[in-house]
Amino acid sequence: MSKEELYAAYELLESSLKFQKSTYSSDTGSCVEVADLPDGAKALRDSVCPNRPALVFSADEWVAFVHGVADGQFD
Repeated sequence: MSKEELYAAYELLESSLKFQKSTYSSDTGSCVEVADLPDGAKALRDSVCPNRPALVFSADEWVAFVHGVADGQFD
């Protein structure tokens, strides 16, 4: 899916998405939440401001991000 298609899917499904916080999140509420989109894509939003637009990542972008985190690229 193109970025435009991913954002269109997000807008279409936004009200029915199930956003989840990481089990590693603190109780302060300063967290990000992730929801599944079609084709393995992900929507990411700020839990403090859930009404703001989410960032949308393709499946390949999400996998690259998760691997980067695991490899310590963002430390």
